[in-house]
Amino acid sequence: MHVEWTVCAASELVANARTIADQLGATDRLFVRPDSPLKPFSGRVVDIATLTLAKLDHGFYYEDDSIPVVAAPIQQIGHEWRFLVVNRAVITGSAYDPHTRKPVIVPLDSTAAAFASTVASALPQPDIVYVLDICESNGQLRLLELNPFGGADLYACDADAIINSVSAIAAAA
Repeated sequence: MHVEWTVCAASELVANARTIADQLGATDRLFVRPDSPLKPFSGRVVDIATLTLAKLDHGFYYEDDSIPVVAAPIQQIGHEWRFLVVNRAVITGSAYDPHTRKPVIVPLDSTAAAFASTVASALPQPDIVYVLDICESNGQLRLLELNPFGGADLYACDADAIINSVSAIAAAA
């Protein structure tokens, strides 16, 4: 989704937040997330002037201040969708109603699901089963992030499709 971004140690980001932000063309805030699908902390927008390791959950979820983090300028995000990918195929999807925040099933013949399928077939497969999040930003669909199957909420994804697909993978192993 970002054109400008960098990966560095969390401690390096905290020590050099202003310089890194300037290099990325950011002003007073940055988006920061771990460079790991295990997500030792959730991605968030941080204030450059007051950034500390504690504001990145250091000491709460992780102890190593050298964990790699991705820093990028803030982007406006519209709709978001979550898809479960099994053997490169999108098998189910979910979103949420922005007004009620209730999860809703995403039809597999939707534009969002078609884009997710394109992304899943183009990326190196991170695992046999994983979660792929996409979003709308600046009028375009974009890859938002990948998540591990065991570490992501599946919201309104079709439970039967998940059980059947993952069971078939387990039975073949």
